Amino acid sequence: MNFTSTRGGTPATGIDDALVAGLAPDGGLYVPAHVPQLDLTAGETLADTARRVLAPFFDASSLRDALPALCEHAYSFDAPLRPLDGADDHLLELFHGPTAAFKDYAARFLAGALSRLRDPDAAPTTIVVATSGDTGAAVASAFHRRPGFKVVILYPEGRVSPRQAHGLECWGDNVRTFRVTDTFDDCQRMAKQALSDETLRGEIPLSSANSISLGRLLPQVAYYAHTALSFHARHGQPLNVIVPTGNLGNACAAFLARRMGLPIGELVLACNANDVLPRYFAGEPYVPQATKATLANAMDVGAPSNFERLRHWHDSDAHLRTSLSAHAVDDATITETIRHAPARHGVVPCPHTATGLHVLERLRAGGDMRPWAVVATAHPAKFDSIVEPLVGHVVEPPPALAETLSWPASGERLDADYAALRAVLRG
Repeated sequence: MNFTSTRGGTPATGIDDALVAGLAPDGGLYVPAHVPQLDLTAGETLADTARRVLAPFFDASSLRDALPALCEHAYSFDAPLRPLDGADDHLLELFHGPTAAFKDYAARFLAGALSRLRDPDAAPTTIVVATSGDTGAAVASAFHRRPGFKVVILYPEGRVSPRQAHGLECWGDNVRTFRVTDTFDDCQRMAKQALSDETLRGEIPLSSANSISLGRLLPQVAYYAHTALSFHARHGQPLNVIVPTGNLGNACAAFLARRMGLPIGELVLACNANDVLPRYFAGEPYVPQATKATLANAMDVGAPSNFERLRHWHDSDAHLRTSLSAHAVDDATITETIRHAPARHGVVPCPHTATGLHVLERLRAGGDMRPWAVVATAHPAKFDSIVEPLVGHVVEPPPALAETLSWPASGERLDADYAALRAVLRG
């Protein structure tokens, strides 16, 4: 299995080199040269399903024999499909990892893979991460104190929840966290500039753990595969999925799972007031916009990187618009959805999950009776200042999150200027 760039300017590349590089040399995103078709039944565990789903991508990798161990580590916590208070309504809970967000699975897989690929005598590799709230903490947790790695986290100052900010700044050791004086899109732009800076990469080994990396995309396919296969085995029909999305990484993983032949039906994107994608799927041209700050801050993205992958996998905009749909949910609606979710659905959602629940409510109101799963991307306790006043009670953090909240935290400020980041990386 080889991998090519979405921009067509990079020779076919093996997965080991693509994982280490993060971003293709031509600035594009790596994608499989062909999409394998799978005929599977669900494994006994999520880790078992993950191993079988990922095996075709690693058939020529030096990591092939290590794949079972990588999966056992990355998928050591479950991704339960929880029935909601409504016929054929479900919640796919992806927040049971150490930082209480879906990104823990892929971050742990990527950290294990890069550790095995690294020459122990080489200079330390610096992982550059732009985060809108949850990616940075998951990557920090996965790489914390790993020999041979440094982590530089960029997040938009004042645009994440207090507990998210703490989770980004509490690590220390080999992790440095910077509060960037602008939006996530600026953080993402700076990270991409660093990864595309050949002079800098000649001085310092760099890699990425953002959703632009194959090491994030491919592992996220696994929990969609496991869920869809298990649901199909029990009910004999495909599961339709609503994915709260900002940078489109998790949605691309769901799309790739379906394209690999797994029993996933319709895919719907739930967005916040940053409505670039809803406008596009409604027929307007794709035009990135300035980011708007919302309650669902991890989805505050005005130029989603993974849109390149979706376009690559379709021969036209018209074709792409037949594959997915997207809906925008404003802050007032997010607020009301959180407030009424315990009575309507039997759960307390985070603001991002609430966008998906509202889209589900729209579908049901329109007469859609098919089975649906809303992807729960983060634990509501990460957003206590938003959620608790609306539901009227304390939302206890899970143990791993509670532990990190007890640690001291400190970050550094950084101008939204690539020259400033370059100096940090060189220094």
